[in-house]
Amino acid sequence: MEKSAFLDYLKNQISLTDSEIQLLTSKGISRRYLKNQFIIQQGDFCNHVNFIVSGCVRTFHLDSKGHEHTFNFGIENWWTNDLGSFISQNPADFNVQCLEATLVIQFSKEDQEQLFTAIPNFERFYRKLIERAYVSTQKRIINNFSLSAKDHYLKFKEDYPT
Repeated sequence: MEKSAFLDYLKNQISLTDSEIQLLTSKGISRRYLKNQFIIQQGDFCNHVNFIVSGCVRTFHLDSKGHEHTFNFGIENWWTNDLGSFISQNPADFNVQCLEATLVIQFSKEDQEQLFTAIPNFERFYRKLIERAYVSTQKRIINNFSLSAKDHYLKFKEDYPT
């Protein structure tokens, strides 16, 4: 069930052969997290990229004064991790915490690289996903500079009603 939801999501984005589907299924690991459990904690190494099958997560940074700064939320059919840590294999700057029971499909860096090589459509899809995320982050930064906290929240509710 878990992997079929992931495959349905991907099939809506890219075309996949039966052998590519089998390879994706063999590499993805289903993992369940409880409410308030951390997928990644600041200072740890982010070893997986996570596709959210169900649930909701919050990505945040804890500063030296103990203040939490929410970076984003992730919901069903979104991807989450500390991308900087995942790519560089340096300690994570962010925490990813489950706001409710959450089910993810995880891919290690090594497995992701193998999938990119074996399935060019998957690599192209993921590149475009990262490009959209980068643009979204830039817009969020502009909104943080120009909107009040209340207006920022209202914009968030408008953009993500679920």
